[in-house]
Amino acid sequence: MARCESRRELHSLGEFDLFVVVDFEATCSEHTRIYLQEIIEFPAVLVDAATGHLLSAFRAYVRPRHHPRLIAFCAELTGIRQDQVDGGVDLREALAMHDACLAAAGAAKNPLAVVTWGDWDRRTMLESECRFMGLAKPAYFDRWVNLRVPFEAAYGAGRRNVQEAVREAGLQWDGRRYCGLDDARNTAPLLTELMRRGITISIADSLAPAAPEEPPQPEQKVVGLSLSTCGGGAGAAACCCYCGVASKGGVMIAPGPMQGRCFYGRGNWTPAFGAMCPFSSGRPDGRADSSVVIKVS
Repeated sequence: MARCESRRELHSLGEFDLFVVVDFEATCSEHTRIYLQEIIEFPAVLVDAATGHLLSAFRAYVRPRHHPRLIAFCAELTGIRQDQVDGGVDLREALAMHDACLAAAGAAKNPLAVVTWGDWDRRTMLESECRFMGLAKPAYFDRWVNLRVPFEAAYGAGRRNVQEAVREAGLQWDGRRYCGLDDARNTAPLLTELMRRGITISIADSLAPAAPEEPPQPEQKVVGLSLSTCGGGAGAAACCCYCGVASKGGVMIAPGPMQGRCFYGRGNWTPAFGAMCPFSSGRPDGRADSSVVIKVS
């Protein structure tokens, strides 16, 4: 179900002491797009930033909720069997187990960076599934090293998958392509090779925390007043929007059929008119000549 293998003690050097290389596999189809795609393999390898040595490896098979039966194409591509996901954990538990694996390897007190090949694993896959399911994820997943960026700095731009990049760097690919753990284990030596060449490994992508939702504005009410359209006759004391808040008024002076018509803007909710009510031009139907006049009863 899940495995966490510890290899050696940690060392500390540079901006990061550790790199966590991840490469998720998800539900997929050959000819149609699946929504929602769900992670079915959660692999990660922990790399010593000072030596490039592999410190630990983690893998959890994740049980999909919305598409529990793997399509034959997906099973063949990833090598993941139906019984492996049936006996897997949910994504919340996989995240917690990965955290525990990092803690067991001594990573909790060391600066670390997540490493991926491309942005799909983090920006698209993990982020969308966590948001859809309402899951909190560890903060270290909010920023990551896209290894494509330093690789292209060393070898030039071009479309390559991770296996092609590994071979272009003169390294041997070991294992099965689209096996998440094998992909992560082969990405780790590529990371080490780039560091050996003196290429800067830095955070290239991040996700800002979601902005807090603004509380709803209190409903504006006008008490003891009657409303009429602009030009409602004598006794007009103040001008209000449909929301009941005072608004500015004016008279159309440009020649034309609207000349001489009075108009009012939306409610001014602040003294400096820095906030307006949601009504368009002072009335719900949005007509430009709309306004109301408050008449003292």
